[in-house]
Amino acid sequence: MRTHFAKERLKSNLPICVYRHNSLIRRRLGNVNMQLQENKAANLTLAVAHIDGVIIHPGEIFSIWKLVGRTTRKKGYRDGLIITKGQPAQGIGGGLCQLSNLIHWMMLHSELTIIEHHHHDGVDLFPDFGRQIPFGTGTSISYNYIDYRIKNETNNTYQICLRVDDKYLCGELRAAEPQPHTFHVHVENEYFSCEEGVVYRNGKVYRDIIDRTTGRCLDKQLVRINHARVMYECHSSMITKSSLIMVDE
Repeated sequence: MRTHFAKERLKSNLPICVYRHNSLIRRRLGNVNMQLQENKAANLTLAVAHIDGVIIHPGEIFSIWKLVGRTTRKKGYRDGLIITKGQPAQGIGGGLCQLSNLIHWMMLHSELTIIEHHHHDGVDLFPDFGRQIPFGTGTSISYNYIDYRIKNETNNTYQICLRVDDKYLCGELRAAEPQPHTFHVHVENEYFSCEEGVVYRNGKVYRDIIDRTTGRCLDKQLVRINHARVMYECHSSMITKSSLIMVDE
């Protein structure tokens, strides 16, 4: 059966805003060279231009790499932060995981079906810096074998709208019709533990499905169980079983 990938793009926006989120671009990540953050901003601007306005019709699949293509110096991409074997490094087109992170976060608030999703598995690389969404809801992408894909199995039509400004990667998920549900994504029982001299970050990420009309929670889905090795210096006061509840905006 032929796979139908989303490729149509509209300059005008569909009428319903399903969810929006802004992601700070220049974050201080441990001792990572801030120039890589500047390069990431340039890379994001190039990639966003290939996705902004894309329409996902019923039955279609959205793929980041089908739209963005290979990231090369010839196209203007720069060296940015990448993660290799659980360690920070740099590579051409680096930093685009922030793009897939933002899209994934919006998709978690939609009726769309996530069919390909990869984590930066098993590691917590950097201390939190202005964190707004739960740890464990990130993604990993690498051209062209590690993609992020969603399928529209609904009768509604969706649109991804993106832009980059001076500070933020800004995203909106829009639709032709209102969704029957709203979604609340949150983490419970988050704590740091020390196991045989190694510190881990733990927690469970859930997604509540809420009836738009009544406000009643219809289901609580487990999205992710975190047990990630902490790769930065963690003060002993942080190592506790106490609940550190994080909620989405």
